[in-house]
Amino acid sequence: MQTQDDSSGSFRDRLYTIDESGKRLWVFAKKPKGTLTTARNIIGILLMVFFFSAPFIKVNGQQFLLFDFFHRTFVIFGVQFWPQDFNLFFIGMISLMVFIILFTVTYGRIWCGWACPQTIFMELIFRRVEYWIDGDTHQQKELDASRWNAGKIFRRVLKHGVFYIISFIISNYFLMYIMGSDAWRKMVTESPVNHVAGLTGMAVFSFIFYFIFSWFREQVCTIVCPYGRLQGVLLDRETVVISYDYVRGEERGVLRKSENRSETRKGDCIDCNQCVSVCPTGVDIRNGTQLECINCACCIDACNAVMHKAGFQPGLIRYASEKMIADNKPWHFTIRSAAYTTVLAVLLVALGYFMVSRNPVEATVLRSPGMLFQEQEGGKISNLYSVKVVNKTSKDLPLELRDLSGIGEVKIIGNAPVIAKQSLGEVVFFILMDRDKITGSKSEVDIGVFSGGKMLDQTRATFVGPNK
Repeated sequence: MQTQDDSSGSFRDRLYTIDESGKRLWVFAKKPKGTLTTARNIIGILLMVFFFSAPFIKVNGQQFLLFDFFHRTFVIFGVQFWPQDFNLFFIGMISLMVFIILFTVTYGRIWCGWACPQTIFMELIFRRVEYWIDGDTHQQKELDASRWNAGKIFRRVLKHGVFYIISFIISNYFLMYIMGSDAWRKMVTESPVNHVAGLTGMAVFSFIFYFIFSWFREQVCTIVCPYGRLQGVLLDRETVVISYDYVRGEERGVLRKSENRSETRKGDCIDCNQCVSVCPTGVDIRNGTQLECINCACCIDACNAVMHKAGFQPGLIRYASEKMIADNKPWHFTIRSAAYTTVLAVLLVALGYFMVSRNPVEATVLRSPGMLFQEQEGGKISNLYSVKVVNKTSKDLPLELRDLSGIGEVKIIGNAPVIAKQSLGEVVFFILMDRDKITGSKSEVDIGVFSGGKMLDQTRATFVGPNK
């Protein structure tokens, strides 16, 4: 296996992790440490706690998050969404797209380095296991270059065994978000014969996660993930990204004792390559913003540590826009940043409002096909209808139908209907009108759906009567 060691500043037309012949260059990232790394680890741990606990959190009897595409069941924050909520889904997707665009234009790839599951699992779990078993950068390189012996075989078997166990655990939690924690519990406790499809999915997902985190790694960010490609058309000179201050850092040169770098026309960059050594994607940030950079801030911590030891001011590598570097101006909240942030906040508030204010019960009335009207006793005219009611709540609802127009009477066929929680029910009923109150061949009747004296939804039905 070849290793990545390219710190030249020349123009490149290939990835850092691919050599001229197309072979993979392995990245042996040095273990980072520093203020930003600590903050990123804390955020990552909190997100992992949420990931591993959310399937077991129930709100109103519903799993906190569930994306069951097979049964078209989607639960977000304990609220189940139905196909009838497509308008919310549409608004949500539009809001998400605008959010991604505006957030990336303003704040760069903060998501990739600080909140992306790929980065969190890779850096906080799998890379830590690798440090524990194989050692830090130099030890990993030596082990990789060494001949196969009992020690190397033991370490490889141990590392990949642990990798697969972790991948298996992650895949099980991933399945909980797709099939539900209750269904997953049944799958792992009942006979495997009854859950062949689910267990097959578990095995497939386990292998996929193992493959990604044991071998594919940073290639996911540079080759597979569309967000990394998308950033190329979203970033501009005012986007805040991880940047190397080339005005202050150039010309690069090794630090020598008692050297006046102003006289030798050298910048603050002492060409130690620590920023490259800690980069999990093998990037030399001194070459500018690049496709592989995930804004993880490892290079910032590494460079600040070197600047501190060298007696230079920290921040040679920092979060900054290209304009800030070129104009030598500190970061400040610009009018554009404020405008974009306001739009993002409005989108989130609007989406939250639509989710909270959605109707928990939806009713759709249909006249029975092939039937006009019927004449009843007492000079009344009746039409036969069916109403389909979606109960999105977490409790069974006894229903009552009323004519809100005040010109007719609703008569339900059969017993008083009860719509089970989180289900679709159907009620068949008549609307009866006195003949002398019918003003035309068709009349509009407003129907209210009530439960416990409270109106849950309102719909409209067309009443067909005899011509005058």
